[in-house]
Amino acid sequence: MKKVLKNVSFVILLLKMCVIFGQETDAQKQIVIDIGHGGKDAGAIGINGIQEKDFVLSIANEILRLNNELEKPLDIYLTRYNDTLISLSQRTKLAKALKANLFVSLHCNHSENPNARGIEVYVSRKQKEFSKASVFAGYKIERVLCETIGYESRGVKFANFQVLRETTEYCPAILIELGFLSNVDEAQYLMKKENVLAIALSILKKL
Repeated sequence: MKKVLKNVSFVILLLKMCVIFGQETDAQKQIVIDIGHGGKDAGAIGINGIQEKDFVLSIANEILRLNNELEKPLDIYLTRYNDTLISLSQRTKLAKALKANLFVSLHCNHSENPNARGIEVYVSRKQKEFSKASVFAGYKIERVLCETIGYESRGVKFANFQVLRETTEYCPAILIELGFLSNVDEAQYLMKKENVLAIALSILKKL
């Protein structure tokens, strides 16, 4: 059954208030946001021509802009700030060098099944010190996105992705698949500026 994604314009102000009053003030968090793909690696290509590398960059830039508007912003670092291809090892080394409190890798999904939809979050299969914290962080972000945006939940899953495998010893790490570019409804939804804003606000709220 077709599920209509929510019109989020009416919740944007509410989300902003939640972000402003919900951030911790006793300690400065250092967050690394890994922006998937880049350069010659476009990632998934949507049915409307949207490229994964461009969409996740727009989300990360919006998170950064919103964070900078906070009275006490988090220390957020991006693995790339433009359309550049960065190696996976360089991405994880940044989290190690910064002694990050959280590593968040942003991606979009694609499937041969045009009806595949929803958000899913991955954490490392390797059971290390930060495994439980990773699962909890992934659950929080997936939950708020599903509630605010109207995404279907595909759950928090385990995987052996390199960016997760190489950060799991240093900090909690998650990889988020922000919907399916191969799904007509979700691809069109992700093209709208107000929805990019709502997704960015939702993620920032739970960092």
